[in-house]
Amino acid sequence: MRVRVRLFAQLRERAGRDELWLDLPEGARVSDALAEVSELAAGLPLVLAVNRDYAKPDRALATGDELALVPPVSGGAAVSALLTAEPIDEAAVRAAVSDPRAGAVVVFSGVTRDVEALEYEAYAEMARPRLEAIAAEARARHGLCAVAVAHRTGRVTLSEPSVVVAVSAPHRAEAFAGAREVIDRVKAEAPIWKREPDGWVKGTVPTTS
Repeated sequence: MRVRVRLFAQLRERAGRDELWLDLPEGARVSDALAEVSELAAGLPLVLAVNRDYAKPDRALATGDELALVPPVSGGAAVSALLTAEPIDEAAVRAAVSDPRAGAVVVFSGVTRDVEALEYEAYAEMARPRLEAIAAEARARHGLCAVAVAHRTGRVTLSEPSVVVAVSAPHRAEAFAGAREVIDRVKAEAPIWKREPDGWVKGTVPTTS
């Protein structure tokens, strides 16, 4: 059977084209296709998608399928941090941690409750690097595959996410522990402030080194 393989970013540059076709035996899986392009993909952990849906290596392929090999997002790093005034795309945050090595993905979404809306203000020039550092340190400490964190600024209405954390790991224990560390540290360390209808929420004084 023939499978179309789409190439992006570093892979497209390496191959000198944006797609190629593979002839695979019947019953082949994503992992078989990946093995065929192993030299091309050397050194790059990949997000895999079949017919525009993210897929694991054991996903079966069929004639005419489109397999996309997507290098890591967010500048090629295994850490993604976003501070935005726009609604958070929870699916995109989860997709940012897709990794063929991962056996567990944990996503935490903190939403506005009890009130019509909350207001968030951030010292953006400091908050973004802090989010990145928290994510990177948690990834190293817990052996995570990837970490993504997105935090809102501005007005966040009832039931809308103000912060989303996603982590992927080989096993669930590390994934849960990593996600817990990221959200706890974001709340304690990132220079982001929350205003409720009756005033600013009293926070903690970040530690300094």
